Amino acid sequence: MKYTSGTCGRIFYLHIEHGEDPIQTMNAFVREHEIKAGIIHFIGAVKNAKLVTGPEVDHIPPIPHSESVVLAHELIGTGFIRTGDDGPAIHLHISAGRGDQVLTGCLRGEAKAFILVEVMIIECQGMNIPMIYNKDTKLMLPAPK
Repeated sequence: MKYTSGTCGRIFYLHIEHGEDPIQTMNAFVREHEIKAGIIHFIGAVKNAKLVTGPEVDHIPPIPHSESVVLAHELIGTGFIRTGDDGPAIHLHISAGRGDQVLTGCLRGEAKAFILVEVMIIECQGMNIPMIYNKDTKLMLPAPK
């Protein structure tokens, strides 16, 4: 196990409106406010999104399996803000449901807010969680110092 520690800093509430891209909006906000580490929690509804819902088969390196969320789905999500090569990097996971269908996975690419996505960002000060390329998984993985 590796770990790092810090303290809570600023806390932000974002109101992402209908048609806006929540991924792009969160990324831009984090960069604009120079948030280097933190936690993101969000609720609302989203459509036209892509989720990575696990690997195609259970071996390393993984081949991602993706699902599309075309119609509006209610969502609950969480994520981390870490230090990327060119600034803050956001990693988001959501559960999205419509009727009796539910998908859970890593939110990637683009998405569209449906009516509203509410976001709470809690900044963690004094932390540096760089992303390092892992040759076995062929993924960028966190490497706390």
